[in-house]
Amino acid sequence: MSIKVIQPGLSTTIQDGGREGFYHLGIPPSGAMDQYAMKAANLLVGNPENTAVLECALLGPELEFDTDSLIAVTGAYMSPVLDGDTMPLNTSLAVKAGQKLSFSYPRKGARAYLAIAGGLDLPDALGSLSTYVLGSLGGIEGRTLQAGDVLATGTPQQQAAPDRTIPQTLLQPIDKEVTLRFVPGLYNHRITTESMTQFCRDEWTVASEADRIGYRFKNGDPLDFKSRVQPFGAGSDPSNIVDACYPIGSIQVPAGKEPIVLLRDAVSGGGYAMIGTVISTDLDRIGQMQPNYKAKFEPVTVQQALEVRQHAGRRLKKLRAYLG
Repeated sequence: MSIKVIQPGLSTTIQDGGREGFYHLGIPPSGAMDQYAMKAANLLVGNPENTAVLECALLGPELEFDTDSLIAVTGAYMSPVLDGDTMPLNTSLAVKAGQKLSFSYPRKGARAYLAIAGGLDLPDALGSLSTYVLGSLGGIEGRTLQAGDVLATGTPQQQAAPDRTIPQTLLQPIDKEVTLRFVPGLYNHRITTESMTQFCRDEWTVASEADRIGYRFKNGDPLDFKSRVQPFGAGSDPSNIVDACYPIGSIQVPAGKEPIVLLRDAVSGGGYAMIGTVISTDLDRIGQMQPNYKAKFEPVTVQQALEVRQHAGRRLKKLRAYLG
């Protein structure tokens, strides 16, 4: 049982829940940029929710199935197209052997997730199939899909029915203007109070440099760093620090000009001050932002971040119950 890649799309990779536990060695977690969409796709086809899927960025692939399969596409509004017929999103779909699957252009959002019942039958790397392109790790030879690749599929662990659809109330909204909540720190004390206030007032635009490593934002006011004598080991720019660890979601502002949010394939440390960390729930929102989408940053406390995470957990629990 396999799927042949006819056209690979712009940047299609194999991703699952991620490989946790190796960040201290410089290996990031990778995994789906929109974790909720990935889990929803898997639940629709009866897979464990962290099973490996195809993450299709902006321009989806064209695939040919050699056996009957059950699939689902979630995330960005990139409709699946079977043999030329547009099919619904967020729905389990029966595919016949020999059929070809492609995708429409994204009407909204940046990343669609294709789950196949039974998942993908590939060797893991450090306990995960997730592709980390910078490190040539996971997936197929640690790279994006290429034309001619053949993806072996696994045997479904349970039978799921076609035509199951996720109700709108259990979908995560995808908007062209979002609010990204962040917990201030670890180095926000290096920014003047007035500048930090202005940072949160500004509307920022996603720049063209937006990928799995990080998103750059532009068109806001430059940040002012408090003056100090740079410590030994730090660079000369006021945004430089002595090298420190980078949490996933951390916000750095090189030279105080354009903030960068580090994401699931980011390096584990470096010499730029982190003024805060985007909360885990809102990282899914970033994963669905295209260049030129808008964002505002909103500071929250750790307690507020935990409450948001609990709310998201309750929604996922309802989705699990709904899909059985």
